Amino acid sequence: MRLPDLWQLALRGLLRRPVRTILTALGIVVAVASMVIFLSLGEGLRRVFASELGNIGPDLQISLNGFDAGGFAPEPNLPGSTVGQVNALKEQYGIKQVIPVALSVRGGLDPSSSYILYALPAALGVKAVFPNVAVAAGRLLQPSDEGRPVAVVGASAARNGGLKLGSTLRVNRRAAVKVVGVLSEGGGLTDSFILMPLTTLQDAIAAQGRLSIIALKLDEPTRAREVAKALSSKLQLEVQTQADFLNFIERALRISDAVRFGISLIALIVGGLAVANTVMMGVFERTREFGTLRAIGAKPAFVRSLVLTESLLLALAGGVGGIALGVLGILGVNAYTRNLANIDAAALTPRLALLAMLISLLLGLLAGLLPARSASRLKITEALGRI
Repeated sequence: MRLPDLWQLALRGLLRRPVRTILTALGIVVAVASMVIFLSLGEGLRRVFASELGNIGPDLQISLNGFDAGGFAPEPNLPGSTVGQVNALKEQYGIKQVIPVALSVRGGLDPSSSYILYALPAALGVKAVFPNVAVAAGRLLQPSDEGRPVAVVGASAARNGGLKLGSTLRVNRRAAVKVVGVLSEGGGLTDSFILMPLTTLQDAIAAQGRLSIIALKLDEPTRAREVAKALSSKLQLEVQTQADFLNFIERALRISDAVRFGISLIALIVGGLAVANTVMMGVFERTREFGTLRAIGAKPAFVRSLVLTESLLLALAGGVGGIALGVLGILGVNAYTRNLANIDAAALTPRLALLAMLISLLLGLLAGLLPARSASRLKITEALGRI
């Protein structure tokens, strides 16, 4: 029998039980969609970080705890005296600019109360680190702002916190700053930042004389890795390049991808069991049909192929439907993260879509093996004798 005839017979067999078939396919749809949505978060975040690092000026970052050692501390822990040590080495290592930075994260259950405080010397200005930022209202930091309770807020931070020009933002119980500028939406991480003068943040969080990182710009950015190695040995601190940060992010995302895939795998296994159950029940209900096929000359291999084809059709429908539902889920996730931080946190790549479809088909193939084996081993006399 020709292959198209086999697919037609398989489709006809599934359509005889439309409700059961639809419910089984929906199980696969949900399982595949969950996998697509979970894994798309990793793909989206890879794009965000790669794009953002291209927009950030520093070629090197000095910290007390590097990425591989657990990342940066939640509060500044690098001695401010390190800036003087680095300045003394500027000419020797071709360092064009030294930018001390203090970071502090404020989190809460309510997104409007969660933000990142990013402080640098007001004399250097915001564009020393973020050259592409633009102001929607007010102004950027000025040299005279150093030590004053002022801040420039990103577009998403302003929207989520209900902040506007002239608003007061409370850093903690004892300190507050006035909003003197609101950035235009840039579709990146700076949209969720609160930018402040360095000493203003240090005083607010009682971190006088301490930094989170020291950002460096080089005369020759192509020497970044060479200079990083030399400075790390000289200062006995972690000195890392943008490439190091990207590698760290990639490793972290791979781990999170594995966790998310493991969670999705549970749903996929449940979907596979549903397919196996549906196909197996179809085999028992169509015993006489298979007996008739065998009686008119169909070989066991044909019966086995027919049952496997039904299973693959279920998986194919579930895979296509799962990808479609996953796209809708990704749109929903991005709508939320765009409103929260003006970034698209999820992305469906061709690689991910292909992976989802292949896993769905593999699931259908594995789920159909046992029913197909049972159908092909039916004896003609016994099959025709059942009522």
